[in-house]
Amino acid sequence: MGKVAILAEKPSQAKAYAEAFTLKHRDTVMIELEKCSTFPDGAIITWGIGHLVELQQPEEYDPKWKTWRMDTLPILPAKYKHKVAKGKVAQFEYIKRLFNDPSIETLINAADIDREGSNIFYSILQMTGVKNKTVKRLWINSLEADEVRKGFNNLHDNKKDLMLYDEAKARQISDWLVGMNFSRLYTILMKQKGFDGVLPIGRVQSPTIYLIYERQKEIANFVAKPFYELEGQFKAKNGEYKGKAKIKSEDKKEVESLMNKHGITGEEDGSVHSVTKKEKRVKSPKLHALSTLQAVANKRWKYSPASVLLTVQNLYEKKLLSYPRTDTQFITENEFAYLVKNLKGYMDIADARFTPVSTKPNKRYVDGAKVSEHYAIIPTKMLPKANELAKLSTEENNIYFEVLNTTLAMFHEDYVYEETKIITEVKGLQFDTTGNTEVSKGWKALFPVEKKGNGDQALPILVKGESVDAKVGIRKGMTSPPKPYTEGELINMMKTCGKNLEDSEEGEIMKEVEGLGTEATRSNIIETIKKHEYIAVQKNIVSVTDKGIVLCEAIEGTLLSSPSMTAKWETYLKKIGNGNGSKDLFLGNIGKFIQTMIEEVPTKIQGATFTNTSTGKTSAGKSGGAEGIALCPACKKGKLFSHKTFYGCTEYKGGCKFTLPTVMLGKKLTQKNIKDLCEKGKTGLVKGMTSKAKKPFDAILKLEAGSIKFEFPEKKIS
Repeated sequence: MGKVAILAEKPSQAKAYAEAFTLKHRDTVMIELEKCSTFPDGAIITWGIGHLVELQQPEEYDPKWKTWRMDTLPILPAKYKHKVAKGKVAQFEYIKRLFNDPSIETLINAADIDREGSNIFYSILQMTGVKNKTVKRLWINSLEADEVRKGFNNLHDNKKDLMLYDEAKARQISDWLVGMNFSRLYTILMKQKGFDGVLPIGRVQSPTIYLIYERQKEIANFVAKPFYELEGQFKAKNGEYKGKAKIKSEDKKEVESLMNKHGITGEEDGSVHSVTKKEKRVKSPKLHALSTLQAVANKRWKYSPASVLLTVQNLYEKKLLSYPRTDTQFITENEFAYLVKNLKGYMDIADARFTPVSTKPNKRYVDGAKVSEHYAIIPTKMLPKANELAKLSTEENNIYFEVLNTTLAMFHEDYVYEETKIITEVKGLQFDTTGNTEVSKGWKALFPVEKKGNGDQALPILVKGESVDAKVGIRKGMTSPPKPYTEGELINMMKTCGKNLEDSEEGEIMKEVEGLGTEATRSNIIETIKKHEYIAVQKNIVSVTDKGIVLCEAIEGTLLSSPSMTAKWETYLKKIGNGNGSKDLFLGNIGKFIQTMIEEVPTKIQGATFTNTSTGKTSAGKSGGAEGIALCPACKKGKLFSHKTFYGCTEYKGGCKFTLPTVMLGKKLTQKNIKDLCEKGKTGLVKGMTSKAKKPFDAILKLEAGSIKFEFPEKKIS
């Protein structure tokens, strides 16, 4: 092998590698290792700082591309060039010297074990100008010392690595082309329509925003419709319970007709027709992929997907959890074996005491055929001591124990409950009642207590044939609009958007490539569209801003709004990664697509009408005039502007959290209501609100200590 140069992706990763061996020397750009059985001639570890090199900007290819003009589009360089990222020259120059050192015979790519890790290594390698060196690939899922040593003793060749690099480079260049061309195209065209801002376009970002926009339109256009059910309230010897007849109709007369048919007028005599009990078992949840962990953490603690990825990455670098950017929920028998070996230690850490149901692999969790590059996120072999756990942040602690308990649940008993189904008969009409009674917590004992659902009503002890007093009436309900996405639900929305595609072939493609983006990139995509102010997240609820609506209306009907374009691209990118596709052919087709769009989009935009193009740099996502609706009563500095689901302060980046809702108990608040609340502390009488009991009421809204209170006017006595 000769002397070895190892490139890690970042300093923390390099440090973890070095800790598996004996350190000889260290400085600000490298770590030298002592000679050992793994490296008989010695090794030097250096590192990138994320993307050490990046694609050049358009104006660096040709000065004409510096100015955003229609007559300079498309931007299609004949050859794509890289440059060293700003502030990272010193690190790159050291790597260049090291890689070109004649004493170095072997280069090892030890960046993250994914496509981007391959891209980072080979982009740097090409810029160093190195030739005729042996290149190997380190491929490990844990930074524990024994796993690191095992990995360096069993290096992969770089055949697969080069294919992944081609895939990653094709993705990077295609994203660059889409961004550079379409951001300019739409910004220029929308400026002609009165929009005074920049509209960044992204291959995956734009269809993601559009899917959120479609949900928002569904909610805005939703018209609640009444429906009617027949409900019975029953009083038995041992208690009361409720049941429903098998009818649900928008026509109240249809329900009344059923009552009349059976001669039911209100209070009746009934009887228990049957009582059926059945034991139900629920198996423990599958192990975590990154997306499932992001979804759980958002639901339980309101953590953003990006913060979850960062937290899992930190725990990976602390050698407590396995590799985070995984899309599988399975492990192989090798991982299962070490989990069994350490089972008692994991139980001690979790303060959980139970007898394992089995220590043999179960296909629900252990299936090597479903593990390609990485296995599910699980605890490493390292058993942290109490003082080490005490040093974890709240986020790290929550995520670590979520993964640990999910892993332990694999060995635990099923959750068992008894489902009771009751049929109560009133004058020949049957009413159904279902209730669940917990029998054994099983694996659920490892997790926080969940709120009980509607189907968990406590039921009295009932006997078949028992007489009951029945009170039967018609219950009116209202259909509910779709719920807005939470930030955690965006990850699942991006993964499963294929089910929303009308074209079955395109839907299948989306399922095959697992939707928009990848496990490693989705959280970054969400952060990017937040940064561009296309979406806003308030109390974990996602809404499209006015700027986002402008974008969606502009790209509507084009492939930029459709997940199917990304699906087809991702399908071919995977072929490149498997060695069955051509990067040059792919990029050539992207160029043709860009040319076609540049020819067709101007006519479409010129003939289109837009909801609001006055949104620009200073008022993106806001309305109420440039001066705002009112001075913020909390910070006394910012102004309140209207967003889709809330009124927010312009000083939010400075820490002001003050908001007011756009809808209060079903009643939309006007800008005058908001102005009165901020300036006078109270509104006039707001009519038409609906209580939790579904009863309409009127009230004056008062602002007290940042919260809205109700003041009810005195009723006049006539």
